[in-house]
Amino acid sequence: MIKAVFLCGGRGKRMFPIAEDKFLLDFLGKPLLEHQIELASEAGLSQFVIIGNPENIGRIKQITKEFAGMEFDFALQKKSLGIADALKSAEPFLHGQLLVINPNDVFSRSAYTKIIAAAKKSPASSYILGYQVQEYFPGGYLQANSRNELLHIVEKPNPGDEPSNLVNILIHYHNDSKGLLRHIESVQTTRDDVYERALDSLVRAGHKIKVIPYSDFWAPIKYPWHIFKVMEYFLDNAQPHIASSARISEKATIEGKVVIGDNVRVLENAVIRGPAYIGANSVIGNNALVRDYSHIGASSVIGYSTEVKHSYIGANCWFHSNYIGDSIVDDNCSFGAGTVLANFRLDEGNIQIEVGDSLVDIGCDKLGAIVGRGCRIGVNASLMPGVRVGPDSFVGPQVCLREDLAANKMILLEPRYQVTDNETRPDEDKRRELLDKLKG
Repeated sequence: MIKAVFLCGGRGKRMFPIAEDKFLLDFLGKPLLEHQIELASEAGLSQFVIIGNPENIGRIKQITKEFAGMEFDFALQKKSLGIADALKSAEPFLHGQLLVINPNDVFSRSAYTKIIAAAKKSPASSYILGYQVQEYFPGGYLQANSRNELLHIVEKPNPGDEPSNLVNILIHYHNDSKGLLRHIESVQTTRDDVYERALDSLVRAGHKIKVIPYSDFWAPIKYPWHIFKVMEYFLDNAQPHIASSARISEKATIEGKVVIGDNVRVLENAVIRGPAYIGANSVIGNNALVRDYSHIGASSVIGYSTEVKHSYIGANCWFHSNYIGDSIVDDNCSFGAGTVLANFRLDEGNIQIEVGDSLVDIGCDKLGAIVGRGCRIGVNASLMPGVRVGPDSFVGPQVCLREDLAANKMILLEPRYQVTDNETRPDEDKRRELLDKLKG
């Protein structure tokens, strides 16, 4: 029996200001991990080992309670020290055939069926998925021979130093889990590549590792803006549905593929133009517009005259007369009237975001703000394209935020007003003249 091993113990280093574990992000009303378990189950897997960390293991166990007829073992990775350390922490549960999976990557069911089918056809020690990329990807790269046998794996080479255009997708099938763990123990390195070096060690010892080409859907979540591709995937594959408990005004407009959850209320003159998802207990207010791949979390209020375009909105968010374009807004955020999240540079260039010591080009010219959970944005504030606001921070009224704001900060605009006597008297005749023109 194959055991599916989900690696949930790591911590995202590039996801600021999104603090939630990536596999716990909500899509269509369920955390990503729940979707992943369902997908694995559809591929015939029923035994799971889930490796979490002290902060998330409780939430993981809660999610697995939703599944009957499946076996779950749980291991604790106390520190985020990579894949090899995660597997060592779960050693008591690892025996026989394993599928090692990164649940932060979203892929189609064929990823499972292809690698399992390949394992049944040939007697290799291990099987890994390889995906051809057209541009640099910050992950592992594979070198394979003409027989699709692994020669070498390079973890996160510098741009321009990639050994091939074949990227490693972390769905790995291992026939001998104990042998893999022995090679992990023998690796000597100061980098976070023990697991990859263990695979190289297996190859040098004469074990065959087959690279299985995979070209179907794949969306890794490495940076916050990668959430968009995953959101689009789930919306594209969802079935249109309006819950029977939802209350939709006869004067509202619902067009295209739209999913509306339980107890949602859509008021007069609101427009929802799919693909779109509206989470349970949310309100879409008068004259609001939700369009073009927007995902609204549960118990959120998209208030009067607010436009949400191609954005991922968390739960318990409140908006009023706002523009939110190509943005990511985490849970429990509130925007004052007139706040705008700009999504397009005046020079029409690609958006670039500083991650660590590097400036990352996101590859497109549309990105609004990325707002961490628990933020408050005041009336008439403007957030420039690509700006990030850390969790639990406040942006005051009329602030034009051009640079990132760290977590737990407050930025205020404090103009100095001058008070003088008012000696100006409007020309009442002019007002009457304008009124007469309007009346025709």
